[in-house]
Amino acid sequence: MSDVTIFHNPNCGTSRNALALLKEKGVQPKVVEYLKVGWTEPQLKGLFHQMGVSPRDLLRVRGTDAGERGLTGPKASDADILKAMTENPILVERPIVVTPKGAALCRPADKVLSLL
Repeated sequence: MSDVTIFHNPNCGTSRNALALLKEKGVQPKVVEYLKVGWTEPQLKGLFHQMGVSPRDLLRVRGTDAGERGLTGPKASDADILKAMTENPILVERPIVVTPKGAALCRPADKVLSLL
């Protein structure tokens, strides 16, 4: 499977484990270090649509300033969260894996196996 992409943070244990599982299964995914390259709104909207989730569903709160930004409160709209995610890529949960079978947040890491 060469058409697999992992949106990866090498500092995240779950992300490293998901990548290792893919490689264990013989998959050499395209690795996108999203903290370096960032996100675009169309890219995130496409992923959220493919996953059937909202921006709030993939908002990373732990280890971020999402609360201080007001993104965890009921007044934060999807548009507000999406804009914040493009400005500060750490606000997106990881790892996200995309395969021909679909896309998913692979937390825990073994969730990646359902995409193969």
